[in-house]
Amino acid sequence: MEIIESKENKLIKFLKKLKQKKYRDSEGQFLAEGYKFLDYDTVPEIIIVREDVKDLYMEKLDRFECKKILVNEKIFQELSSQENSQGIIIVYSKKNNDLNSLSNNLVILDDVSDPGNLGTIIRLCDATNFKDIILTKGTVDAYNEKVIRATMGSILNVNLFYLEKQEIIKLLKENNYSIIATYLDREALPYNKIKLKEKNAVIFGNEGRGICDEFVSISDYKTIIPILSNTESLNVAVASAIILYKFREIEGLI
Repeated sequence: MEIIESKENKLIKFLKKLKQKKYRDSEGQFLAEGYKFLDYDTVPEIIIVREDVKDLYMEKLDRFECKKILVNEKIFQELSSQENSQGIIIVYSKKNNDLNSLSNNLVILDDVSDPGNLGTIIRLCDATNFKDIILTKGTVDAYNEKVIRATMGSILNVNLFYLEKQEIIKLLKENNYSIIATYLDREALPYNKIKLKEKNAVIFGNEGRGICDEFVSISDYKTIIPILSNTESLNVAVASAIILYKFREIEGLI
């Protein structure tokens, strides 16, 4: 294990850059923090260990054939995004996902802006085995530190695609997906009456604005979760949980 003692070290400077989206995009790598990531099988590029916790995690660290560096608390804090860190930061490469290998059931996220919501939805998609998630380019960066934390490791198990809205529409139309818009409308079909076809794409919208007009206009039908009080709407992560589990129930998987 390499020991680094200077904040001016080139690798430390590189790792600090990964806290910014533009460098995550250009380098194709991201940071994930917490010892739980040592339980997953995805092989990291680099593991950064705070010197005071090395002995606690040595057995798990030995599982991986990758670069490992040991740093003091001062340097570690330069890289950490958490107040009470567990002393482990991992660098992963982003997946090279293939749009030509999409599954028959897709989740589309239209300008979801809250990192906690996005992370929760990614975790939910993993739990319900919706492996392909298409995000509009107005959606918050999925490799943001807060999103990664909220996914609880599920970021490693799903396929993410950022596309322009017109690219998404073209993709869905050309591949004959039935497009289901979650939309507050009197004529929308209740969520427990969802009609599934061979290929389906369900769209969830922005926390404040909902789904954009372009997606509403091209949807095959709209669905709604009935609200039995004066509550205006449900949180997007909560709504996605209800609908995606209903999908799987309709399919007879649960």
